[in-house]
Amino acid sequence: MSIATEKPALEAASAEPAHEHYARLLEGMARAVAAKGYADTTIADIVREAAVSRRTFYEHFTTKSECLIALYEAASKLALRAVSEAFDPAQPWHAQVERAITAYFDYLAQDPALLRTLFVEILGLGMPGLAARRRVNGEIAGFIRAAINSGPAAHLTSEMAMTVVGGINELVLQAIEQDRVGELGQLVPPATRLVRAVAAESAR
Repeated sequence: MSIATEKPALEAASAEPAHEHYARLLEGMARAVAAKGYADTTIADIVREAAVSRRTFYEHFTTKSECLIALYEAASKLALRAVSEAFDPAQPWHAQVERAITAYFDYLAQDPALLRTLFVEILGLGMPGLAARRRVNGEIAGFIRAAINSGPAAHLTSEMAMTVVGGINELVLQAIEQDRVGELGQLVPPATRLVRAVAAESAR
């Protein structure tokens, strides 16, 4: 699937420095890494896929790892947007957990190659990649915490919210390793039970 035409992964990114070339570079990174893997991808590959010059690349990024982190953060923001749009604050939180998790997994399953890039390749960047992953996970945990704590009988600490995110991420990584990305929907029930169990425990 082309994230340029079928998944607006760069709408949010292009608004950040609002520049067409920036968005095209993220698209180019996504396509190059999907084809060759991050380790074998070169800046020449990225600019070729993006149809821009090497000079343009360096106007936006210093290294290819910086470009991958930008792609990771842009796509992750859209995943969180999908979750946010599925959650209805007018309804009890426990009634919305399954909808939100379903939206998250549906978003991730749209592009298996990009999914692998975001969940696996980012880990190969060392500390900068881990820091980016931590920032994104923190945003998702913050959303989960705010959504659950909107209920009068629930209280989720920031630590427990991060525990939920970590558990769900491990389920996704396992599906990637087992080549079951097309079956992410099957993870909705266990992920939903995890969120509800942690929220119930935190409410005690």
